[in-house]
Amino acid sequence: MSSDDNTLATEIRTQFGKGAARRLRAAGKIPAVLYGHGTEPRHLAVDGHAVFLLVRKANAVLDLQIEGESQLALVKDIQRNPVLQGIPALEHLDLIVVRRGEKVQVDVPVHVEGESAPGTIHNLENTTLLLEVEALHIPENVVVSIEGLEEGAQILASEVTLPKGAELITDPETLVVGVSVPPAPVLEDEDAEEAAEGETAEAADEAGEASSDDE
Repeated sequence: MSSDDNTLATEIRTQFGKGAARRLRAAGKIPAVLYGHGTEPRHLAVDGHAVFLLVRKANAVLDLQIEGESQLALVKDIQRNPVLQGIPALEHLDLIVVRRGEKVQVDVPVHVEGESAPGTIHNLENTTLLLEVEALHIPENVVVSIEGLEEGAQILASEVTLPKGAELITDPETLVVGVSVPPAPVLEDEDAEEAAEGETAEAADEAGEASSDDE
């Protein structure tokens, strides 16, 4: 399978329940369900390694091979084991039937580029934007530039440049990125005491110098 190949072989599942799912995973496969467009849900099993490679990017569209027929499907949800990593972490896939030319609504990740003005930081307030796009042309991300932005600058959802053909569904007034000056670090008790002692000693030295000048 090449890096651009979204084809995924499937098997029809006839056994269900936790025990059947565990047996599938032990065999290197992942249970999945395909639904949408008024069709009856289809219970499938797919290769775990192949799925792991295909779903590394958000909103993957797969070309499922089901009993000799091809069916396009959008990965709607991936259930993962929070304890495990890699392929063993994949537990279940929810897939939605899509058709060529059809538009779908998906959460697209926000990618921040550039550096704000010196002494400032940026806060990514919303990591994704809900867009309506053609199912076969879902962007990997939308790019927001913060280059040179000063303290107080804000970028709203309506100001984000969208790919051609994409429509913003998220509220246009939603704050995506804000630029601010980081707060001063809070001193620990010991540091605060040392700073206070230093200020007291410095004040005493200044007072002593002033007394010497008077003499």
